[in-house]
Amino acid sequence: MNDKFNTIAGWVLGGGIVLLGATLVTNEVFKHHPLEQKGYPIEGVEEAGGAGGAAEDPPIAALLVTADATRGEAAFRKCSTCHTINDGGANGIGPNLWRTMGSPLGHIPGFAYSDGLKAVGGTWGWENMNDWLRNPRAFAAGTKMTFAGISNPQERADLILYLNAQGSNLPLPAAPAAEAPAAEGDAAGNASGNAAAPAAEGNAAAPAAPASANAAAPAKADAAGH
Repeated sequence: MNDKFNTIAGWVLGGGIVLLGATLVTNEVFKHHPLEQKGYPIEGVEEAGGAGGAAEDPPIAALLVTADATRGEAAFRKCSTCHTINDGGANGIGPNLWRTMGSPLGHIPGFAYSDGLKAVGGTWGWENMNDWLRNPRAFAAGTKMTFAGISNPQERADLILYLNAQGSNLPLPAAPAAEAPAAEGDAAGNASGNAAAPAAEGNAAAPAAPASANAAAPAKADAAGH
């Protein structure tokens, strides 16, 4: 009986040693090495919320001209997991958003805002709300908000318009003036240049006649005198 038990114990112990050795070898072979560069860069594509993406977006004032609060309400559904927006609504994971536009950043009493957001300061306006919704972590380093942001600029404008309608009602910013087409400016410049050319030639030619006349007069006088 003891021999049988010893045999079983020996096999168990031996199996454990083999398993441990295999684990050590496997961990060494498949050892994780940090990536020097995350992912595969794609030429012509900037990181979401980066400076390049922000520079390519139309101004928020221009986007608000075509913004729609109804679409903004639909876009707010992705925010409703963490936020309420009704007057007197309770805070959730995030603060209640009633009358946010025009209010100071971190304005809900008693809510534990991140130090990063409080450090930004100021009030919520059209520009900084657009920047916040584009990329919260770039706007306020260390923010507790885990939402990645909204890359579509028109969707952000719709959402901001909806937020403004919830107790804030700030006046919309003036839409940027449309730039005159470059072709019209070039045509006008060419026309004025062509019109000025004959005048310059005429003015240059005019003094030539008196000069020749004056030169001829002394010649006749000398001939008569001699």
